[in-house]
Amino acid sequence: MKELLEKIRAAALAEISDAAADVEQTRVRFLGKKGELTTVLRGMGALSPEDRPAMGQLANEVRTAIENAIAERMARQKERALAHRLEKEKLDVTMPGTPVRMGHQHPLTRVRREMEDVFIGMGFSIAEGPEVEYDYYNFQALNIPENHPARDTQDTFYISDKILLRSQTSPVQVRVMEKQKPPIRIISPGRVYRSDALDATHSPLFQQMEGLVVDKGITMSDLKGTLETFAKQMFGEETKIRFRPHHFPFTEPSAEVDVSCFACGGKGCRVCKGEGWIEILGAGMVHPFVLSNCGIDPEVYSGFAFGMGIERVAMKHYGIDDIRLFYENDERFLGQF
Repeated sequence: MKELLEKIRAAALAEISDAAADVEQTRVRFLGKKGELTTVLRGMGALSPEDRPAMGQLANEVRTAIENAIAERMARQKERALAHRLEKEKLDVTMPGTPVRMGHQHPLTRVRREMEDVFIGMGFSIAEGPEVEYDYYNFQALNIPENHPARDTQDTFYISDKILLRSQTSPVQVRVMEKQKPPIRIISPGRVYRSDALDATHSPLFQQMEGLVVDKGITMSDLKGTLETFAKQMFGEETKIRFRPHHFPFTEPSAEVDVSCFACGGKGCRVCKGEGWIEILGAGMVHPFVLSNCGIDPEVYSGFAFGMGIERVAMKHYGIDDIRLFYENDERFLGQF
């Protein structure tokens, strides 16, 4: 057996040193499960007890020698491969790199942040809430009970009977009023959903920004002054606003708010359809039911709320006549901003 082990060692080392030999095949041939050395080791049981220790030691020496030779051969191969790669893949670090196209803010993001800056400058803070909302927060807490006609204009997408995609960011106002005592001064921007058909002025997904102020002695004049300041900073110092009576279930009294056309200054043009005014948002004094429903005493506190579509502001701001352009990801359109 000793001669056989020595013969295996010599054959293996000779094959490993051959540059043309496949090292992996050599390893399998001698050290694999059916390899020559493995076969010899299985026959160790046939040796006498006196011969086993010496043969076992020699077998281990042979295995170690073969494994070391294979490891050295593989290390040399890696070194040669690396040297060849370094020689072939020369890199001139003085050459200019590949230019990277820099992106920019989406026009809706830009307008939203401009709007946020205006209100933050007036002391508002930003509040956020879930887009998947409970029916209670989206409707019931806002004085819109089940089967109320106002739900028709805010029909949205339902996950279940009690869970839906919010149709407005007003639920954020309710959640804030439940957790925070007045004074409250927040805006709540975010995505909202309504089952509207997609056309030039409607989208089933759009962005909205609502505002809420609750404190002692808040009046309609505070609402008018806030919105007038916003309009002047967003559309220019010459901008005027007007209130038209309206009805919202969650505000009383309520109003639609128009701004003077920034394109013609109120004279009448194609943008404002000859009226000189552009409807921009809805607003009003927070309904006492909404305050009491959130644990705020309407005999002590009052407040105002307003809401506007960010897409609508952006369309007026940039003179865009189709809301679908914001969501088609056409670089020809987005590149203009």
